[in-house]
Amino acid sequence: MDSLAVDLARFQFAFTIAFHIIFPAFTIGLASFLAVLEGLWLWTGRDVYLRVFKFWLVIFALSFAMGVVSGIVMAYQFGTNWSVFAEKTGAVVGPLMGYEVLTAFFLEAGFLGIMLFGMNRVGKKLHFFATVVVAIGTALSAFWILSVNSWMQTPTGYAINEVGQFVPADWWEIVFNPSFPYRLVHMVLAAYLTTAFVVGAVGAYHLLRNYHNQSAQVMFSMAMWMIIVVTPVQMFAGDLHGLNTLEHQPAKVAAMEGHFDTQSPAPLILFGWPDEEAGETKYKVQVPYLSSIILTHSLDGAVPGLNEFPREDWPPAAIVFVSFRIMVGIGVLMLLVGIWALWARARGDLYDNKRLHRASMIMGPTGFIAVIAGWTTTEVGRQPYTVYGLLRTAESVSPVEAPAVWASLVLFVAVYFIVFGVGIFYIFRAMGKSPDASMGPEEGVPVRTAGITPAQALHKNKGEGSHDA
Repeated sequence: MDSLAVDLARFQFAFTIAFHIIFPAFTIGLASFLAVLEGLWLWTGRDVYLRVFKFWLVIFALSFAMGVVSGIVMAYQFGTNWSVFAEKTGAVVGPLMGYEVLTAFFLEAGFLGIMLFGMNRVGKKLHFFATVVVAIGTALSAFWILSVNSWMQTPTGYAINEVGQFVPADWWEIVFNPSFPYRLVHMVLAAYLTTAFVVGAVGAYHLLRNYHNQSAQVMFSMAMWMIIVVTPVQMFAGDLHGLNTLEHQPAKVAAMEGHFDTQSPAPLILFGWPDEEAGETKYKVQVPYLSSIILTHSLDGAVPGLNEFPREDWPPAAIVFVSFRIMVGIGVLMLLVGIWALWARARGDLYDNKRLHRASMIMGPTGFIAVIAGWTTTEVGRQPYTVYGLLRTAESVSPVEAPAVWASLVLFVAVYFIVFGVGIFYIFRAMGKSPDASMGPEEGVPVRTAGITPAQALHKNKGEGSHDA
């Protein structure tokens, strides 16, 4: 197979999955946020929670639709560019992806209509049940997709038949493979953080326009609580994930750390540039002992270098090294924002701290960047394999020539930027509307049946904006 065709097929899949992953990463967290908001509304009776719910429901619908469309397109590439991979692993990967459709997607599709359009058509409890089921569906979707991908990283429970196909021997071992629990927790927490920073950025935007905006206060407060609670947990989960990766994919860890020679004790290289030709990381800034402490929990623990492995089994070290640092660096910034918000809350200026609000707006998209960087670390670090240690990427592609892959890649890029550009434009447009200004006095109840005039309703909404969230 032409190496250029392989690289183009890889780039096309990377491009489509980078577009796709931002939507599930957002909707997983947003669906849970919506369920919490509706539950708080039913529990407390405060209309502000319903206003925030309806505000984000529109954005959830747009994001969910784009996630479904981009996911379908990505799946087709298994047949167009990666047919050998599909043929070799279909007996394992196919059923797992089928379970995702039969469980997660059916739940989402079955109750999404009630969630989006049933607020005034079904009872409150049934509508809340539909919202919770959709949230469960998004989590189930992550469960099955992460199981598939984790099996490709740490394959277990399989046998290989006489024609070289992977066939299931133990479904329990396939689904709950060694890296799956760590990767599932890490991804779900990443989705919650991604959503929290988007919600926090939108809340901060509206607080900068009017710090009395009650809905914006609720958004910002809830987002900041989520950030300060989940970020440390995510760091702990990331540490466990790293230890698991060291056990099962040591070459990936060597590339992440930028080590070419095994060292004991091993320093942590903060910055540098891995040069595979020279076999060293140049321009490095490092902290002694720290890599050993993080990866082995001891001062003199040995951390493997890439020279321990055949050169043909090396992942692209520079890409893995840089993407890993982007992910970790963003995580540190997230923690700092959470601490800042906690300090502002203690001082009583959470809702009128303009510097914090501007910083939160800047941090809004960083969750997506961290998710893409994390997936880049995971997927590029698995190279040169599609099924780690068993099936090489060069042996997984379809017999398609480079010009054909070029043509489809250009078409994908053009269509994606047009279609998803329009969708993202409408999402930003929805985010820019003030939820307090757009809702009526009694959520879901017409003004006349609420027993007050439109003028009284407007006055009531203005008055609510001055309450503390």
